[in-house]
Amino acid sequence: MKVALEDIKSARETIGNVVRKTPLMQSAAASDLLGTDVYLKCENLQLTGSFKIRGALNKISSLNIEEKKRGVIAASAGNHAQGVALSSSKLGVKSTVVMPLNSSIVKQTATRNYGAEVVLHGEVYDEAFEYAKELEKKSGAVFIHPYQDEKIIAGQGTMGLEIFEDLPDVDSIIVSIGGGGLISGTALALKALKPSIKIYGCVAENAPAMLSMYKKEQVPTRASYISIADGIAVKKASPVMYDHFISKYVDDIISVTEDEIAEAIVFLLERSKMVVEGSGAITLAAAQKSKWDLGNKTVLTLCGGNIDLNLVGEILDRGLSRNGRVARIRLIATDRPGTLSTLTKIIGDLQANILHVEHDRMHPSLQIRETMISFVLETKNATHVAEVQAAFSSAGFRLV
Repeated sequence: MKVALEDIKSARETIGNVVRKTPLMQSAAASDLLGTDVYLKCENLQLTGSFKIRGALNKISSLNIEEKKRGVIAASAGNHAQGVALSSSKLGVKSTVVMPLNSSIVKQTATRNYGAEVVLHGEVYDEAFEYAKELEKKSGAVFIHPYQDEKIIAGQGTMGLEIFEDLPDVDSIIVSIGGGGLISGTALALKALKPSIKIYGCVAENAPAMLSMYKKEQVPTRASYISIADGIAVKKASPVMYDHFISKYVDDIISVTEDEIAEAIVFLLERSKMVVEGSGAITLAAAQKSKWDLGNKTVLTLCGGNIDLNLVGEILDRGLSRNGRVARIRLIATDRPGTLSTLTKIIGDLQANILHVEHDRMHPSLQIRETMISFVLETKNATHVAEVQAAFSSAGFRLV
């Protein structure tokens, strides 16, 4: 598989009249957090809410008249689906997309609204992929691979051209990895334009296939492939993508936990006013976690903004809990008048806010005339949580 800088420049000519040149925004909040000058490449503001339309439009545009008449078929957890659907509609091509059964409803709905027929099959992306390949043989439609395709990679690489145009003195860039199309195209473009640039990749800890291939290790048996970064939850790493691109152009890869991704989503929403899905916010989490040399100027690619609204509450709870902004504290107290008043006074004196309180007098660990009280508190940070806990202990209450 061969892709060159000229192919990426050609892709830009092909898709330039449709695809947005997304903003490269300096982030004071992220710069303070990471201790270097941080820029956000906002592909969450791209058409369809993700970078995927870059490659999809470039690929479908390259089809001849006979191929376009046959229509196209794709498999996707959501973002590639929308990119294929909208690109096909723009070009007057019939499209079918196979999506996993557990793909987010908002992404299913958006894909249909962009004009594609949606077929639900399989629990994970890889199962949807295999079924799409079966439908390809039966229908004669052209399969649009989400990453292992020269036109797709060239299209995704146009993001790299934009980054270099806006920030030629960039020192490093962090890109999330699912199948590897975005990091391959972007790394190829940027390494060609500035060989000294550092290209760093990140995967979800629950979907570590490419990291394992990079480290030449077996994929951990504990990997669940269920992640809030669902856009990069790919079960099998592609040796083609690794051999031709990632092994050549990527300087390092790390994995990030679900809690770390959730915290990054909260940070970007609260501090940068950016709605970013897990597969985009993971780059900030990776930058925090890593010991990478980011140089003076680094770019975090926010590859998508199609977050499942049904999960937002849970994600926010996890992110706020991780940084000490929300705390659940349980304690055992003597069940007598005035106990709750004493506890709430401690909380008020320490300027924490009660979000929820619950009594449990039936817990099997309790003795007679004891009660377990659970508080959910709004707090300032982890230190503040520790202060509240210490005050409870000092007042004679037993923390659980």
